[in-house]
Amino acid sequence: MEPLANKIRPQSLKEFVGQEHLVGPGKPLSLAIKDKRLFSFILWGPPGVGKTTIARIYARALDARLYELSAVSAGKDDIRKIIEESDTLLDQRPKLLFLDEIHRFNKAQQDFLLPFVESGKLTLIGATTENPSFEIISALLSRCRVFVLKPLDEVDIKKILARTKVKIPKDALDWLVGLANGDARIAITAIENTKQLYGSITLENLKNTFEHAFIRFDKKGEEHYDTISAYIKSMRASDADAAIYYLARMIEGGEDPKFIARRMVIFASEDIGLAQPTALVVANEVFSAVESIGMPEAAINLVHGTAYLALAAKDRSAYDALRSAQEDVRKLGNIPIPLKIRNAPTKLMKNLGYGKDYEKYPNADKNAATESYLPEKLKGKKYLNRP
Repeated sequence: MEPLANKIRPQSLKEFVGQEHLVGPGKPLSLAIKDKRLFSFILWGPPGVGKTTIARIYARALDARLYELSAVSAGKDDIRKIIEESDTLLDQRPKLLFLDEIHRFNKAQQDFLLPFVESGKLTLIGATTENPSFEIISALLSRCRVFVLKPLDEVDIKKILARTKVKIPKDALDWLVGLANGDARIAITAIENTKQLYGSITLENLKNTFEHAFIRFDKKGEEHYDTISAYIKSMRASDADAAIYYLARMIEGGEDPKFIARRMVIFASEDIGLAQPTALVVANEVFSAVESIGMPEAAINLVHGTAYLALAAKDRSAYDALRSAQEDVRKLGNIPIPLKIRNAPTKLMKNLGYGKDYEKYPNADKNAATESYLPEKLKGKKYLNRP
């Protein structure tokens, strides 16, 4: 049976709900579809806000041959098959590849895709819930426009649910819209499942449906933030066993391994810092390994790094120093920099005292260590206080 979400999926922008900043009259995607402009782009936004629908509407409007893949399960061979198939077809229509969850493609897979996008053999539409700046290689990203999608508001969700033609009492509708939290797919699936289980939609039936649903790791909801928080706090407390347990929960729940690795890199500087500077090197190497190897093997790299970071000595002095200095910058603004340490590229600036008496290398002068280079207002201020 065809899922309800597919049955009510819009076929044109006239039926599309939400994302007015992109698909409204005169907006970028609206103009691209109207004028049949062919180019590669990335759709970045939370789940259930219309990324797949926009890709299909775009392909239909341009009369293009659309290939759909998910980066979770697809690989180089799938891309190769599309290229080989399209090369043998007499069909001269544009060839669009919609790659869902493109952030799951590792660097090697993205490198493989790049020349086909560069040559125009494929026009790429990538969909991601993660920041493309971190997840997509710069060469590929530079050949794509990035469109940011927003969570759907309550009015949008209600308009979409009205398309189901299912009778929903007001209390049930309000509860469901709040629970969906901007994700239309959650709301539509809840209606479909409740209807199948109970025959009618009531608030009690909806709640029962969710209560008996399979409990899963919600990568975008409360469970996501609670688990990463527990993971970080366990490493901070040097509890390696707890940190490994929460790591396992995230891995088994399908959390993006690069998200975990990025948090490890941050943790290495924020919490370990000067106590064990090599921690940053280890964390960066874990991130590189995750990026190049991919799951499931990268889980071994993640647990290696987790154990190392949890057991390392901790020192937040550099992090605290930065926050303290930032507070002074925000409070006091751009205090004049002492003339003696300013750059003096011109004769006039030298005559004004820029860089005066700063010809010697500071460490060559035994008195230099006691001299403050801070602005006058901050003389004597100590930011870095090591234990």
